[in-house]
Amino acid sequence: MSSQRTGASRGLVGSLRAADGKAVVRMEDSFDTGIDDLWSAITEPERLARWIGKVEGDLRLGGEFRASFTSSYEGPGRVDVCDPPRRLQVTMDPGQEDETVLEAELSPDGDGTRLIVEERGLPLDNAAAYGAGWQAHIEDLAAHLTGRPPADWRTRWAELKPAYLDQQRALG
Repeated sequence: MSSQRTGASRGLVGSLRAADGKAVVRMEDSFDTGIDDLWSAITEPERLARWIGKVEGDLRLGGEFRASFTSSYEGPGRVDVCDPPRRLQVTMDPGQEDETVLEAELSPDGDGTRLIVEERGLPLDNAAAYGAGWQAHIEDLAAHLTGRPPADWRTRWAELKPAYLDQQRALG
C-alpha cells in the first residue's frame, strides 16, 4: 500500500475541483495500518503533533479547538461530526469569511485502511497551494505511521505545487 511510498518519487494522491465558486481539495490514499490506528493518528493531539501540527482544545463533538499546522496555518476549529473510527468533520475558522470544512473518511482496504481527506470552501485562485500542502501532510502521515520522521514540509510543497497548478488551471 502507499504508506510505503515516500518523498519525491510519489505520484499525486490528490485532486482539485470547483464547487459553488470555491475550490475543493481531495486526497485519497491507503495505509498499511488498521483503521483504529489510523483514526488515532488523525484524532489524538500527541499523534497529530508528529505529522501535521499542534491541536489543543475540546476535541469532542461540538467542541472548539485551536490548530497550528506545519503548513503555517493557525486558527480555530469546531468538531461537527465524530463517528469513530469512520468519519471526522471539522469546520476551520467557523463563522469567518474564509471558513472551510475539512472531512476525513476511513474505510477498510484489504489489510490496511483507505483515507479520504477533503477540504471544501477554499479560494479557487490558490487551490494548487492547498493541494500541494495537503499532499505533503498526507505524506508526513505515512512517514509517521511507519516510524520515519516527516520530510521538510516546505521543500515537498514546492516540489508538488507545479503539478497541482496544472489541475488548478483546468478549473477555469
